Amino acid sequence: MIPTQRVILGAGLAILLIITAASIALDFKSRSDAAWVNHAVQVQKKISDLRVLLRRAEGAARGYELYRSAGFSDEFQAVRARIAPALAELKRDVRDHPDQVALLEGTEPLALRRIEIAAAAMRLRTENDQAGIAALNGKAEGRGLMDTVMRNLDHLSAEEERLLTARSQDSRRTGIVLLGIDVAGAVLILLLVALVMRESRRTTVALQSTLTETTAAKEALEAAVAERTEHLVAAHDELRLSVNVLQSTFRSMAEAVLVIDAEGTVLLSNPAAERMLLHRAGMNLRNLRALSDVFHGDGVTPLKADELPSTRVLRGEQFEELEMIVRPHSDNSPRHLMISGRPMRDGQGNISGAVLVYHDATTSRETERQLYQSQKLDAIGKLTGGVAHDFNNMLTVISGNTETLVASLKDQPELQRTARLIDDAAERCADLIQHLLAFARRQPLQPRNVEISAAVADIAKLLRPTLGEQIQIETVLEQGPMTAHIDPSRLTNAVLNMAINARDAMPNGGKLLFEAHRVELDEAYAQNNPDVRPGPYVMLAVSDTGTGMPAEVQQKAFEPFFTTKEVGKGSGLGLSMVYGFVKQSGGHIKIYSEEGYGTTIKLYLPPGEGTVDVATPVAPQAQGGAETIFVVEDDTLVRNFVTAQLQSLGYKTVAAPDSRAALQLIEAGQPFDLLFTDVVIPGGMSGRELAEEVAKRRPGLKVLYTSGYTDNAIVHHGKLDDGVLLLTKPYRRNQLAEMIRKALGGGIAATKISASPAPRRPA
Repeated sequence: MIPTQRVILGAGLAILLIITAASIALDFKSRSDAAWVNHAVQVQKKISDLRVLLRRAEGAARGYELYRSAGFSDEFQAVRARIAPALAELKRDVRDHPDQVALLEGTEPLALRRIEIAAAAMRLRTENDQAGIAALNGKAEGRGLMDTVMRNLDHLSAEEERLLTARSQDSRRTGIVLLGIDVAGAVLILLLVALVMRESRRTTVALQSTLTETTAAKEALEAAVAERTEHLVAAHDELRLSVNVLQSTFRSMAEAVLVIDAEGTVLLSNPAAERMLLHRAGMNLRNLRALSDVFHGDGVTPLKADELPSTRVLRGEQFEELEMIVRPHSDNSPRHLMISGRPMRDGQGNISGAVLVYHDATTSRETERQLYQSQKLDAIGKLTGGVAHDFNNMLTVISGNTETLVASLKDQPELQRTARLIDDAAERCADLIQHLLAFARRQPLQPRNVEISAAVADIAKLLRPTLGEQIQIETVLEQGPMTAHIDPSRLTNAVLNMAINARDAMPNGGKLLFEAHRVELDEAYAQNNPDVRPGPYVMLAVSDTGTGMPAEVQQKAFEPFFTTKEVGKGSGLGLSMVYGFVKQSGGHIKIYSEEGYGTTIKLYLPPGEGTVDVATPVAPQAQGGAETIFVVEDDTLVRNFVTAQLQSLGYKTVAAPDSRAALQLIEAGQPFDLLFTDVVIPGGMSGRELAEEVAKRRPGLKVLYTSGYTDNAIVHHGKLDDGVLLLTKPYRRNQLAEMIRKALGGGIAATKISASPAPRRPA
């Protein structure tokens, strides 16, 4: 070997030694950087573990406060014992960073103080020391301490994250330098080899070929590493984004979600589960089963232990929309839940846990119940209105003839007494029919603007002697003008019925409270009460301190003939009449009651506009005349009775059984002064349509309507149409005489008056 080659080889050996030494040093540094990165990861894990321990301790304390279960107390003590060692171990791990040590030394007493406060609260709850609990809650120290501790831990975690990032970058730079040294060494070696082997063409060519192949392989390897690194970074970013989206979705779900293990312990729960079910991570569903009663969807049949959703899903069952009703022992408000369940399986196919999703259907089920109740009452009302027409026709004949019979039997007291009994029975029947029409919303109302405060004060004065001294009457009325657009006589009837029901619910005396306020029913209230329109109302509430009503009675309270009173002490029509009056007036009614504490019935009445209307007194009218009355009545008995009564009053009469016969007589030139027609008649036209048709032939026609119940022919929105005069069946002879004179123009204008019966006795 020539000297030049020896020099080159010596220089090459020296360079190799230098490169080797540098590589070893950088390799040690790379290992050290990796160790620091691992250390930072471990510190992050211990910070996370400490945060979990603190949350578990706080959760166990809250669980004990809610349920007083020994399991929560044991869990709290076990977690509490691990917190101080965890803090000490964390301080040892960060001892090389004085700032972090100082932050931990400041956090440690706060964390221990928070745990001591939780322990004190549990001890006071165990001793049932309400004063101590109130004092401790009044300080509100625990939440602030926990927030401070969590912020410090977040700060510590962020600092470790920063160190981790810096150390990772440092390690990456060391690797790059090491790679550069290796590449530089390889290049130098190649140059030295080229110089040594330059004299030998064959050796040089072989070496060059080998070097080319090595370089190509190295470049391919570097390209593969770079591509793999790029893919890993992209995958890491996508994974982090997916995790964030899933966490946000999970926490924002309105449904409660529980993830449980094979033993029924809650591994994961979202905020909705904590609000709806009071379940959170660490609790066991089997222990929580003892804190409430669980029923099937009918609310009656208890759910057996092997029928519980958690038990079924851990058996491998899958289900959707499983209905159950939960009644917590600590709260009387049941929850209607719809549950879906799916088991989770491990790699071998064994059940390792389950996912349960709970939907709170309490509000929707209550809305469905209210809608069904409203539809049922409407159906009963329609049936009642139809039946009342025929009853009132018969009662008109009975009442009118018994009235005449009583007057004609003055000289026969015994027979007159019997006739009076018949007359009283007919009057009672009329009362019942009137209440049924009120419930059916078929009564003709005469609404006007009524000052509610004055009306309630007058009714309260009327009730004091009626209810007796054992009932204390109080009023709470909002100051200022407060008008409602209602029929005042019907309001009086409604309040009298509610007051007498309240009196019967307080056999040993009590307090009856009247309240009146202006209120606003919003969209949320309207959604929970399908028959309500949002907007302003005048609220009139009647409250008593009586026996109250259970839920099943409240649901039937407005049904006609439903009563809880003894036989003979109530018809069961009082509240149904109130219900019909409020609904027909465009208002809303609500019952709030609790057994043993009393009942409140709230009437939400439509507000009035403008000034208060004053009722105009009606002047006494003459009882007879000589005009001709055209009677259109399809019921033969009623038609004969009316014509006889009118003739006894001095009138001439013309009668027709239907609209077709009436028109034929009128077209034939039959003279008359007043058309007295039933609203519902056969012949192809209603009484209203007949009057309009006749008015085309005889302008200025005077009309008096009569009906056993009102329909859309003359009543709209619960109010008589303008220009309509109505005599409701059944009616007495003097009522018939008075209304005939009014219709003929002997009294107040016919367009402003309707004859509705006087206020009836409350049922």
